[in-house]
Amino acid sequence: MRAVGFTEHGGPEVLAVVELPEPEPGPGEIRVRVHGAAVNPADTLLRSLPGAMAATARPHLLGMDLAGVVDKAGPGAPFAAGDRVMSVVLPVRHAGGAYAEYVVVPAECAVAVPAGIALHEAATVPMNALTALAAIETMELKEGDIAGVTGAAGAFGGSFLQLAAARGIRTVADAAPQDEGPVRDLGATWTVPRGPEVAARMREAVPDGVDALLDGALLGADVLGAVRDGGAYAGLRKLGEPGTKPLPPAPRGISYRGFGVHDWFGRTDLMAEIAAALGAGRLSPRVAGIVPPEQAPRAHAALEAGGTRGRYVLDFS
Repeated sequence: MRAVGFTEHGGPEVLAVVELPEPEPGPGEIRVRVHGAAVNPADTLLRSLPGAMAATARPHLLGMDLAGVVDKAGPGAPFAAGDRVMSVVLPVRHAGGAYAEYVVVPAECAVAVPAGIALHEAATVPMNALTALAAIETMELKEGDIAGVTGAAGAFGGSFLQLAAARGIRTVADAAPQDEGPVRDLGATWTVPRGPEVAARMREAVPDGVDALLDGALLGADVLGAVRDGGAYAGLRKLGEPGTKPLPPAPRGISYRGFGVHDWFGRTDLMAEIAAALGAGRLSPRVAGIVPPEQAPRAHAALEAGGTRGRYVLDFS
């Protein structure tokens, strides 16, 4: 089968199309004939960070979410050949990630793609959406609460805004001038300008402070002023991971909530919520472009350059 892999960490140029044996599903697993695999920021980090893929087979395969058609189901898996599915994938497992024509995943990490949703669109959904729901659960947000969001215009931020709105959670989101309209369309209750004064602008919109702040832009201590006394803060990555900023001792009773999306793999209830929201139009797939596997380096370079809205999808169909 064709896959996109690398043997040495580095820039986008280390990615190449390779030929690998087709994997076989075990009990409780499904093999997916992949149509699309999304390119995520975490992929670029794992590609460039020496040692990040040390536990995986070479060549290393990136990719955290995919969509395709089940072609084999292991014993006990609740899917059958021909089912259209989307799935989250853990690229640091031994078998690697989603950048391949055939990928085996635990059945509990997959969910049926709703009718009317193209597979290449569905490939952009599961990882961002599961991360968004993990953040909502981690920060213990409930209907009527107010959440602040930085990095709201990105693919992850958009998923958070839409899924928060679906749960009745109000949001105040940062946005550049050109993104204000789209961010509101994604469900933001209020928008404030991006920049160094974002915490102050959020306080103007919500004078008592937000109940919790999801720091998708990893601004760290600079945004704590937006959070009410006793509120919660969570960054998109676990505290101390590469790309995060050190945080001071928590002021005003604010609690720091670290989470990693891989800890939420297997939550079939959340995957079902994602599929239902997608099917009902409450969650939007966001495709920046569809490219052949040979153009994986270009997709990585474009994502790292910044300004991408949505996800590039590697076309393995």
